[in-house]
Amino acid sequence: MTNGTGRLSGQVAWVTGAGSGIGEAAAQALAAEGALVVLSGRTREKLEHVARSIGAAASVEPGDMTVSADVRRIAEAILAAHGRIDIVVNNAGLNIAERAWDQLQPDGIEAVISGNLTSAFYVVQAVLPAMRSQGGGVLIHTASMAGRFINHLAGPTYTAAKHGVVAMSHSINMAECVNNIRSSVVLPGEVATPILDRRPVPVSQAERDRMAQSADVGDLIRYIACLPAHVCLNEVMITPTWNRGYVAALAK
Repeated sequence: MTNGTGRLSGQVAWVTGAGSGIGEAAAQALAAEGALVVLSGRTREKLEHVARSIGAAASVEPGDMTVSADVRRIAEAILAAHGRIDIVVNNAGLNIAERAWDQLQPDGIEAVISGNLTSAFYVVQAVLPAMRSQGGGVLIHTASMAGRFINHLAGPTYTAAKHGVVAMSHSINMAECVNNIRSSVVLPGEVATPILDRRPVPVSQAERDRMAQSADVGDLIRYIACLPAHVCLNEVMITPTWNRGYVAALAK
């Protein structure tokens, strides 16, 4: 997919949660712009499938982003192989079906906070030293509309974790702008990704077809990564035109 002459030619991108959905789409879009992409996630087989779809520009470094040792090992492997990390797509995340307050259990709380917020911090901590030493870089974090607006749909744990991701991203800019490091947080509304399968109420294929698609968010991530180094897109929302929340409100 890469021609070596794109706007990201010569840059190295690390994409977490790259085995499907937004992570997969982001990896494909960045590779199409000439970046070398390193794919991480828990399931090697899924990552290798994505890597084959991209071609020689992609490599695989499996690991669990909720385990700090895995995150640091992967970052060190990328630096050993390529000498730099220019772009990070901090995309790993999850939700659970038993998400309401009267259903939550301690293991579910731990899984959602760890999978969405703690993991994001581990990735940032692992790459900032290299970005400082190389003179810059861009971090792009997948949050959610739940990171800005509170409702019942996403559940309190996911909502709190994604609010944390938004705050984390802005705090990076406050501290690292002097090092030419930029942090952007993407807040998608409903996107037709496998995470929908964890919804307590099933989502039909017809409803998924009207949602934003993974490729739409992947293209937005590509756009952010291609911005000039003197520009930071701090925070951006992307939602389906047929917004089910708006439609429900209009019907009342």
